[in-house]
Amino acid sequence: MLTKLTEQNKITLPSSVTEALGPVEYFEITLENGQIILTPVKVQRSDAVREKLAELNITEQDIADAIAWSRGSSAPQ
Repeated sequence: MLTKLTEQNKITLPSSVTEALGPVEYFEITLENGQIILTPVKVQRSDAVREKLAELNITEQDIADAIAWSRGSSAPQ
C-alpha cells in the first residue's frame, strides 16, 4: 500500500488497515533500520480513574491505608 506524507507531516492510513486494527487513537512510533513502525497503544485515562474514585468516595488516605494493609503493615492513623 502507498500513502503520502503531506507538507504538514501527516499521513493517512488506508481504511483496510484501520478496519483491521479496530478503534485506535494513539500509536507508539519507532524507527528501525529505516522503517517506521506504528504500534497501537491504549492510553489509560487517569481522569476517568479519578472520577470513579470520587464517585465511590474513595480518598487518597483510603488508598494509602489499603496499600499499607496489603503490605502487611498497620495503616497510618
